[in-house]
Amino acid sequence: MPEIFFLILTLVGLSLFEIVTSVDNAVINADVLRTMSKQARRWFLIWGIFIAVFLIRGLLPLIIVYSLNPQLGFWGTMTAAFNEDPAISQAIENSAPPLLMAGGIFLIFLFLHWLFLEPKYYGLMVENYIERKGVWFFALVSVLLTTIVWYSIHINPLMAFGAVVGSSIFFIVHGFRENAEKKEAEMLENSKMSDWSKIMYLEVIDASFSIDGVFGAFAFTLSVPIILIGNGMGAVVVRQLTVSNIENVKKYKYLKNGAMYSVAFLGTIMVMDSFGMHIPPWISPIITILLISYFFWKSKNELSLAKSAKTKT
Repeated sequence: MPEIFFLILTLVGLSLFEIVTSVDNAVINADVLRTMSKQARRWFLIWGIFIAVFLIRGLLPLIIVYSLNPQLGFWGTMTAAFNEDPAISQAIENSAPPLLMAGGIFLIFLFLHWLFLEPKYYGLMVENYIERKGVWFFALVSVLLTTIVWYSIHINPLMAFGAVVGSSIFFIVHGFRENAEKKEAEMLENSKMSDWSKIMYLEVIDASFSIDGVFGAFAFTLSVPIILIGNGMGAVVVRQLTVSNIENVKKYKYLKNGAMYSVAFLGTIMVMDSFGMHIPPWISPIITILLISYFFWKSKNELSLAKSAKTKT
């Protein structure tokens, strides 16, 4: 019974994390889809789910596990990932520290960039103050990376390499997303761009946003099947939000805050785990659910207050 409860808790945490970290992706999708023909929208929403869930969120965790165990070969890695052999599970767990370090650094940098540099609705009083000190972001992440690499080298050089890889992935993805925002503005103004070009653009954007969810998923579990199910459920919900309720979702303005604080905690847990601190596995889903629930409640409460004030006037 405890195992079933933990499985359900993990799947809920994974799905919720995937949904809230993909809200920005859903907004971009919805904006671009409005400029496309009905047939192209239908193609993207049907086949896009297959690509997003099975090809991207399915293959990426397997590629990551394969990179840690290349001696198995890719097919062997795929078989091992779905194999319940304790020896194979132990081998994956033993090779996990570089993965946890890379994912943890990526997520921590993602959170710090949002906290220091990105425009946001202030869900906590300290956010306004920190954003005014945005210039310190680059100094902070540089010192943080240097410190973690220094301590990692003495434990496992591959962990130090993982920290550098996580940093590199963050800056590559961040640069790509900044360029994508400019491209989106051009695309919305350019009525001559073909629907297929827009579909290809959305698929690439979806791939970049999936990195957050996949890296974060390893903070919940190292089991690839569970990651596939949890992230897949979340991706399907995001697609549904894209079609029907994205404007309503955008009204809950503190959801992004909940997502980013979840990212910070998950990244910290992954780094601590890579150093051998062994955080209990139920911590990640519990923290994620609590943080997102709090900021959802905060958003809903503010909406209710705004409606009440509007009714009185």
